[in-house]
Amino acid sequence: MIVRSIALACAGLWLTLASVHAGDAPAQSTRSAAEIMDILMWNREPVGGPFALTDQTGHVRTNSDFRGRLMLVYFGFTYCPDVCPTDLQAIALALDKLGGDADSVQPIFITVDPERDTSAHLAEYVPLFHPRLIGLTGRAEAIRNVADAYKVYYAKVPLEGAGDYTVDHTAYIYLMDRDGNYLGFFPPGTSADRMVEIIKPRLAEPGH
Repeated sequence: MIVRSIALACAGLWLTLASVHAGDAPAQSTRSAAEIMDILMWNREPVGGPFALTDQTGHVRTNSDFRGRLMLVYFGFTYCPDVCPTDLQAIALALDKLGGDADSVQPIFITVDPERDTSAHLAEYVPLFHPRLIGLTGRAEAIRNVADAYKVYYAKVPLEGAGDYTVDHTAYIYLMDRDGNYLGFFPPGTSADRMVEIIKPRLAEPGH
């Protein structure tokens, strides 16, 4: 796996971030954060697959819309206070550093909080990071299906005394090839320079 070395270097950090509330996870989480890390690290199961979700303009987008481009797929939510904005900023900076080559890379943000992250809300959020970033939302079941396909852990966690909630989730940036196949992942905190270092050879491969 092309980014396994990055993952191994950062796995301890990721597990700390993702498992803070793992014991509180409600029934919708079918696997623990640790199980998912093992699957992705060692490529034990297929990752990714078809989806049909609604973008920030209200249009349905499918995975086939992005054929011919690499995809950087990130799962998070707009009320995420730190990890999500940091990683989305890194993705945006990587695209800027790629220059004209960025046209061959599609960044995608898929919410794990569709209850609050409507298309209208995503329309305000995603432009804060990059004009080419596409935000996707949908019915809870559709989000659950695509999250399962990408081996994403997430769980709604009530905030004590606040009458509100947060969402615990794994924070990987998935790198998919031009045919939608899984190449590997960047853990949270991966720098834009490191992303560019991994992405550029894929863009230069013969036949693309």
